[in-house]
Amino acid sequence: MASSTSIRIDQTLYDLARSEAAAERRSIAGQVEYWAMVGRAALDNPDLPVSFIAESLISMAEPRETAVPFVPRSTDK
Repeated sequence: MASSTSIRIDQTLYDLARSEAAAERRSIAGQVEYWAMVGRAALDNPDLPVSFIAESLISMAEPRETAVPFVPRSTDK
């Protein structure tokens, strides 16, 4: 199990995290961790849109058994 550490954050950020966490069915800490993960990936990949990074991270977290295989569209008509 991962250890935890308490930190102080701005109340406005906390309130926003609480609101987003409820909408996404995450804990407040889980929401802040998600934002940090997306932010880190965005900094590491500045050429990619943040929405693409977020969707990719969500996709990677899905169980492999429920994944839908990618099928490219045919370019032949």
